[in-house]
Amino acid sequence: MPFPPSIQRIDQHLLELVNKSWSHAWLDGIVPWFRYQQFWYPLYLFLLVFMLTNFGKKAWWWVAGFVITVSASDSINSRLVKALFERTRPCNDPDVLPYITLRVTHCSGGYSFTSTHAANHFAMAMFVFLTLLPLFGVRRLWWVFVWAALVAYAQVYVGVHYPFDVMGGALVGLLIGGITGWWIRKIHPLQPLH
Repeated sequence: MPFPPSIQRIDQHLLELVNKSWSHAWLDGIVPWFRYQQFWYPLYLFLLVFMLTNFGKKAWWWVAGFVITVSASDSINSRLVKALFERTRPCNDPDVLPYITLRVTHCSGGYSFTSTHAANHFAMAMFVFLTLLPLFGVRRLWWVFVWAALVAYAQVYVGVHYPFDVMGGALVGLLIGGITGWWIRKIHPLQPLH
């Protein structure tokens, strides 16, 4: 399913803004790290330890829900959505590449719409938000969406996705994380150990 030329033009303009106009040398050394899974390992480890310490055996249901959320988001996005649209990544498009700066050493050969990084991280963020909301409230959980947004923004900043790719990925992820978060919260609500 091809993108309409008018949307492609808007998206390319937004990409050039983020990738060129809003870039800076000191950001070039920081922002690309946000897109690497390994960069976030300490956060994942913190969540696991926090959940097990505070919720005991009930935390394993939460961990299972978290894994299901990421797996569903990854599969639906990679196998269904991307296959439906077959949009070429900007870093692989010879008409777009001259106008952007590629800030990674490798551009994936996969399709661009929607961003799997954005989908997975917004799915995780929504899952964490919904499952922990009754215990911690919005004021202690808003950061999960900032985290997901940083990952999504980095994809555009380095030149491997268009802005609409990450916005579409965010919507897919929010929907999936909303479903799994609601499901876990309904069947296995969390209660602190003390």
